[in-house]
Amino acid sequence: MTMANDTLDTVLIVEPNFTGHRWRYAEWAAAAYMEAGYRCVIVTDPANAAHSLATRIAQENRPELQIQFVEPLQHGRRGLAKVSYVRFFRDFKHAFDTASRNRNVALVVVPYIDYFFYSLPFTGSPFGATPWVGITMRANFHHAKVGVKAPREPLVNAIKAQLFLRAIRTPGLKTLLTIDPTLTEWFARTGREGHQAARSAAVQYLADPFPDAKATEPLAARQRLGLGAGRHVLVYGAITERKGIQELVAALAQRGGANPLTLVVAGAQDDETRAFFSSAGALSPAAVFMDRFITAEEELDLFSACDVVWLGYKGHYGMSGVLVQAYRFGKPVVATADGLIGWFCRTGELGPVVEDLTATSINRAFDKVFEERPAAAPAGPHLLERNTLVHFKQTLRQAII
Repeated sequence: MTMANDTLDTVLIVEPNFTGHRWRYAEWAAAAYMEAGYRCVIVTDPANAAHSLATRIAQENRPELQIQFVEPLQHGRRGLAKVSYVRFFRDFKHAFDTASRNRNVALVVVPYIDYFFYSLPFTGSPFGATPWVGITMRANFHHAKVGVKAPREPLVNAIKAQLFLRAIRTPGLKTLLTIDPTLTEWFARTGREGHQAARSAAVQYLADPFPDAKATEPLAARQRLGLGAGRHVLVYGAITERKGIQELVAALAQRGGANPLTLVVAGAQDDETRAFFSSAGALSPAAVFMDRFITAEEELDLFSACDVVWLGYKGHYGMSGVLVQAYRFGKPVVATADGLIGWFCRTGELGPVVEDLTATSINRAFDKVFEERPAAAPAGPHLLERNTLVHFKQTLRQAII
């Protein structure tokens, strides 16, 4: 499928922040539209010049994929500039105005629209008349309406719902993609009522992707990681108190017995977590720490080697890439009941859900994971089957048809 033509053939992908998985979304969006015949330019902050994606693009120097660095504006803190949504809107407008000079821009892609989404009813599009697609990752105002367990903030949620319905009517916005399938459910029931329907952008589900990868042999993976025998529970990603790490350690300290679990903590820890581990009593078996950036090869080995993945997070109501990774590798999870993690795990098919983070509840969940029981017949493909890079790119391309 080729969509490019001789006059409008450039896609600008505007993402100032290369932390977390945002740079991946920028990279994957570029891949999707290059495969459709476009030339792509990733527009970002000069602070990202040393990032691996930026250096790779610069070294390859392909005409179909370029990177442009645009210095953000200097903002005061008076008037509307006190509002972060407005500051980001102005930065994105400035980035677009700069990067679109001397280019015929067919489309703008915003991998993380939540920077400025709620300013759109007041500011309009930062990209003028150019069509654009945005991805939202943080919208949660609708959760109480669709059965997702989250804090109840009826006034704030009602205001955000109205802002949302106005924002998707912004001229130029063709499609709003969301990594939260419950937002499309809410919109199908609520958002398309009345005269708004014909004037709004489409709202479509974009499954948060995990690149295709196959598990390696567990014993070999453990040997490469220096892990011992027995069962291992993995805590993965940015390691903060919100991972429920302190409660997990307390539960494992009480566990003992014939079914001990080795804790594997992989990912850079914040100072608070580091201090906690330095003062906490030693676990038996001893915990394994990888307090640093985890390479792709190590990530593959970790999900291959460990037996269960910990998702008993606190105060986390959005999507979890770790959940997708666990599913891809066929590893059970012990999950919080809160947010989208709890919503995806609510049937128990992916592993037990803990309603609270007491040591008793956590250990009961681990025991349930390792119970010997006959395998149940699959109930059909799980929604997470769609969380592949192939499906991600297809959805992005279809968003502009």
